[in-house]
Amino acid sequence: MAVPLAYSWRNLTTRRLTTALTAGGMALVVFVFAATLMLAEGLRQTLVATGSPGNAIVLRKGSETEVQSGIERAQAAAIVTRPEIALGGDGQALAAKESVVLIGLTKKSTGKTSNVVIRGTEPASLALRPQIRLASGRLPRPGTPEIMVGTAVVKGFENAGIGQSLRFGKREWPIVGIFDAGQTGFSSEIWGDADQLMPAFGRGAYSIVVAGLREPGLFDAFKEAVEADPRLQAEAWRETRYYEKQSDMMRKFLTVLGVALTAIFSLGAMIGATITMYSAVANRVPEIGTLRAIGFTRGSILAAFLLESMFLGLLGGVAGLILAAGLSFVSLSTTNFQTFSELSFRFALAPWIVALSLAFSLVMGVVGGFLPAVRASRMNIVSALRQG
Repeated sequence: MAVPLAYSWRNLTTRRLTTALTAGGMALVVFVFAATLMLAEGLRQTLVATGSPGNAIVLRKGSETEVQSGIERAQAAAIVTRPEIALGGDGQALAAKESVVLIGLTKKSTGKTSNVVIRGTEPASLALRPQIRLASGRLPRPGTPEIMVGTAVVKGFENAGIGQSLRFGKREWPIVGIFDAGQTGFSSEIWGDADQLMPAFGRGAYSIVVAGLREPGLFDAFKEAVEADPRLQAEAWRETRYYEKQSDMMRKFLTVLGVALTAIFSLGAMIGATITMYSAVANRVPEIGTLRAIGFTRGSILAAFLLESMFLGLLGGVAGLILAAGLSFVSLSTTNFQTFSELSFRFALAPWIVALSLAFSLVMGVVGGFLPAVRASRMNIVSALRQG
């Protein structure tokens, strides 16, 4: 015969203060656990959203990032003639040869210098990135040193507004527009004409070629052709996978850090749950004896106290997730370990984080309540009734 679930729940509501304190400790642990996962997931989502599934990106063979890559002009010209590439509205190949370099700008929050990506683009660059829209001002005119900046750059760095100018490459670059790329990595970039930027940085080669494919299913044929051509010495990636790969190092670091911190904090929370449940057992010895006397088995008593502890863990898990959900509205910036440039992103609460956090809170409840539950189930009926 099983003890009703209402019995376990009622015992928690009777001890409101101890229940609240113990669940609060578990909530803080779940908050730290979920927040760390949300941080890593937000970074991943930002970088994945930066790419488009119908685009391919070509880099020099062996390059890990755009900044490290170099594609000669003749190689780039050969790549954009591939038949797998779609045609734009002007009848030309929907492909852009881009240069990517880093410059140092002063952060508003700290006054220190941080790296920002500046991307030399071509007219097709915007057509290949439909997530980008002009927020204010106008687009830079081709053949001029005009630039436009992402919204995250405007918010985070000094002298980055429309009408101002930035000095790099031994010249002034007037800012004529601000673009909004949503929650993508492009919001943390500066864009200008590739043919103007490359000479300023003493570069004769492009960094990458971005190509819009006629169909996403043509990627394998495009990749095989590019990588098999000995003239190119290049490799192709789906743009979404390339940017997701950029988040791998940071995500692993954050995940390991989060698990380590959570493991330390969870020990305290589980000890608190154990103390609470031991106290509950000590105060209900006659009650336990009565339950055993009227026919409830040792297993039923064990299950009832474990359920009580699991309810306690679940309460803490739900509270911790509610706190963590508030972080979804928080934006922050960090250094992308792959490119060493500034990247702005938000915490992201995904369904798998909710499920994992609740499962973790239940595990804390089980571990914290197991020994007290065993003690309760092993009580001698006669001794328990006499104590009452």
